[in-house]
Amino acid sequence: METPVTHRATPPIGSCAEGAAEAGEANPARIVIERRVEWPDTDAAGHYHHSTVVRWVEAAEAALLRRLGLAHLFGSTPRVHFEADYRARLWFGDLVRVELRVDKVGSTSLHYAFTVRAQDDETAAAGRMVIAHSSARASGSTPWPDEVRELFTKAGAQAPECCG
Repeated sequence: METPVTHRATPPIGSCAEGAAEAGEANPARIVIERRVEWPDTDAAGHYHHSTVVRWVEAAEAALLRRLGLAHLFGSTPRVHFEADYRARLWFGDLVRVELRVDKVGSTSLHYAFTVRAQDDETAAAGRMVIAHSSARASGSTPWPDEVRELFTKAGAQAPECCG
């Protein structure tokens, strides 16, 4: 059975006050990380390259898993789908905020939704990533352990990860 998720607004860039995880029935795990557009993140046109969003989203996922105490999942959650809509340019040196939130937890898969925002809060990219759970040495997907499912669906907002 899929668990529906609700979304809340994220704090503006530059407000990296410590946040605490919340508890509740429909309070999916989510995190905000900040990054700067670095020179290698840009393409020949001078703005961020589409592949940069994939790295930022995966960095947000890594931060979320660490915050939830789920670092043991690294290596057992292959990506099965990634999509993004690119809506605005970001330039070298720009500060960006990447919000990653659990959108749906299936029996063996998890859907993340993400938004990349510019300093002025304009959405630069938005999309989703789907991962599957595959235990070590499994030949296919495997069910999420109950304690992992609970964290994904109830852990709430995690403290943001900020850059300088």
